[in-house]
Amino acid sequence: VQLVESGGGLVQAGGSLRLSCVASGSILSTYVTYTMGWYRQAPGKQRELVAGITSDGSTNYADSVKGRFTISRHNAKKTVYLQMSRLKPEDTAVYYCNGKNYKLESWGQGTQVTVSS
Repeated sequence: VQLVESGGGLVQAGGSLRLSCVASGSILSTYVTYTMGWYRQAPGKQRELVAGITSDGSTNYADSVKGRFTISRHNAKKTVYLQMSRLKPEDTAVYYCNGKNYKLESWGQGTQVTVSS
């Protein structure tokens, strides 16, 4: 499966962005089995999980984004979203989409999010 992110950009602190990740190369019956996640990597730091959503819609979030970010998925569109609100400069990073099931794991190419103070 190929994953393509979009929606990154430059935003002022306190603002909002919505990231999208579209999957291709996978039939719908396979896509719905994927656990989808958003990760981020800031310069000089390790990649970290931001939010994840399972095939049955269960979600989990990093403590640093709880209450500000929301992950959702639209299976018919093979798309996962990350709604980011009340953004902070420390949210600045490259955001990566990840999809995995019991057989495979795929990463997108990343989209840059920059939050200015």
